[in-house]
Amino acid sequence: MKIKIPVFLILLLLVKAGYAQVEDTSRLSILFAGDLMGHDGQIKSAWDEKSKSYNYDTCFSQIRDMVSSADIAVLNLEVNLAGEPYKGYPQFSSPDELAEAAKKAGFDIFINANNHALDRGKKGIERTIDVLDNFGIIHTGTFKDVSQREINYPLIIEKNNIRLAILNYTYGTNGLTVSPPNIVNYIDTAGIKEDIAKARLAEPDFIIVTLHWGQEYQRNENQQQRDLAEFLFQNGADAIIGSHPHVIQPIKKYYRNPNDSSDYNLVVYSLGNFISNQGDRYRDGGLMVELQITKAKSARLTSLKTLPVFVYKPDRPGGGQEFVLLPANDAEEMINRFKMPDSDQFYFNTFIEDTREHLKGF
Repeated sequence: MKIKIPVFLILLLLVKAGYAQVEDTSRLSILFAGDLMGHDGQIKSAWDEKSKSYNYDTCFSQIRDMVSSADIAVLNLEVNLAGEPYKGYPQFSSPDELAEAAKKAGFDIFINANNHALDRGKKGIERTIDVLDNFGIIHTGTFKDVSQREINYPLIIEKNNIRLAILNYTYGTNGLTVSPPNIVNYIDTAGIKEDIAKARLAEPDFIIVTLHWGQEYQRNENQQQRDLAEFLFQNGADAIIGSHPHVIQPIKKYYRNPNDSSDYNLVVYSLGNFISNQGDRYRDGGLMVELQITKAKSARLTSLKTLPVFVYKPDRPGGGQEFVLLPANDAEEMINRFKMPDSDQFYFNTFIEDTREHLKGF
């Protein structure tokens, strides 16, 4: 079997920061963010009455430097870009400007296999793919047809002399059935095993599987997630990044060698929400994680940064709300910058403490 590596994708990422000089030791940072959602309140907030257009740039204004500093940045696109009428829950279609703003903030790759992938049916899948292509955004998990999947999947990315394979799957699509020839990657162990074997033909240094799995609003992973993680590691995955529960779930290491604490597989069970209009406790923010992969003779994960982000919704002068992602590691500066009232500080600090307690050790 011969795998076709999508060269245009590889070159696009290389252009972002210039060609890296190959040294004896290569390093690559890859950042993952959780669910990019588009509830009705977010759509309303993005409308600019003066320009008669949508603009989401403010959402990412405070985290842009964190995102763009990573060599590669990835997020879960949990909406369709199906065009008007724009709508939030339960069947999402957001303005194209949402994806455009995320790209301007530094995100390179969107993963599309999630339970909202079929919200607008065939038009939703195909137009979302077209919009992302037009913006020059790399994407995976949904495909117009078999030939597109054969050529572009698994997604192979090379940068800084390190080659990654990125795979993406979802547990389901809210009971909706995909219309041929469109394809959504569903979680199926036999199919995933074949895909990992195909990925290996491209000789990747590191294999990452991104999964839409677990149970909504549950702060701990379930046995089904643990079993699937074990299966993926046994079949060659190096790391797993999870989404769907809309709350942060634990991060765990699975040691390959009990005598070597530096040699392990990693699973982030759920990053939680990235940006949304879910304001309940534990859902009002999420996690970005940055993996540092180092390659000498072989590649391995050498460090992990956790970067909690809070969804702040300050009142807008003249009425309405804004949506702004605030980095929790700069909490004091953010509180002062936004002149945050005591009530909002309480929610921000509660999110920080909840996250710190839940991720002890990371």
